[in-house]
Amino acid sequence: MQRLLVTGGAGFIGSNFVHFVVEHTDHLVTVLDKLTYAGNLESLAGLPAERVTFVKGDIADASVVDPLVAASDVVIHYAAESHNDNSLHDPRPFLDTNIIGTYVLIEAARKHGKRFHHISTDEVYGDLELDDPERFTEETPYNPSSPYSSTKAGSDLLVRAWVRSFGLQATISNCSNNYGPYQHVEKFIPRQITNVLDGIRPKLYGKGENVRDWIHANDHSSAVLAIIEKGRVGETYLIGADGEKNNKDVVELILTHMGQPADAYDHVVDRPGHDMRYAIDSSKLRDELGWSPKYSNFDSGIEATITWYRENQDWWRPQKAATEAKYTEQGQ
Repeated sequence: MQRLLVTGGAGFIGSNFVHFVVEHTDHLVTVLDKLTYAGNLESLAGLPAERVTFVKGDIADASVVDPLVAASDVVIHYAAESHNDNSLHDPRPFLDTNIIGTYVLIEAARKHGKRFHHISTDEVYGDLELDDPERFTEETPYNPSSPYSSTKAGSDLLVRAWVRSFGLQATISNCSNNYGPYQHVEKFIPRQITNVLDGIRPKLYGKGENVRDWIHANDHSSAVLAIIEKGRVGETYLIGADGEKNNKDVVELILTHMGQPADAYDHVVDRPGHDMRYAIDSSKLRDELGWSPKYSNFDSGIEATITWYRENQDWWRPQKAATEAKYTEQGQ
């Protein structure tokens, strides 16, 4: 049994990880979350109080972070501002959380000699051409294209520098696009699902040719746990499930599963600087740590996700009206 400090544990990917840890281990978990619009305590509902403790606080506040890190064995850093559109409209929160917040955490982990795992994104590598057979690897040069991805790249580099300069006992993982339960309705897949449930036609940026490499949040969680347990300190691991799909195909799959015509969606103006294709080569993770995804079939993963949003409307409906009002104001 270990004491885990999970930052951003009331957010989408973080809360899925907390559920996974409770189900598959005997670890104790402390969740530190600022509860911005993307954090939701309801995402942790039903978890045993003797296993999971919640602390509301800002990762950029050293007075909050330091004692929590001191009392933990491992810090798993999920907390981040993560929405590309929001970063284009107001980059400052991304700098405060993704750069300064990460700095505060790694300083505390260094001070107290704690194991640290940093959660990052494949977006730090920029994008690939649609006809490029290559995929991102741990050796791919960084080439971020948005305020979001550039601040995540900066946080990755901070962790690497603290490993080399100060001996921080850290690992990094860069993951492809997640989907699954507890994802805010501003994100691509839950927005389309909840729009269909509300009788609203889904929206698709541009021609919908942009490709993402999708992974179910449970598979991301199992990979992170494997890295914490067996990963080599100082190493970076890419997490992916060979789930490349373009946005058009994803929307059409959602519509088909929900009993709608596959073409019942509208095109909207493309996002500025919209990356064309992400693709992950997770060979290192699979070969070194023996990890493999459970949801290797994207179709079945989407079907399970649709079922979750259909059955948990009390969770997402309070977010929906404000989210759609914001998108309408932006013409999206």
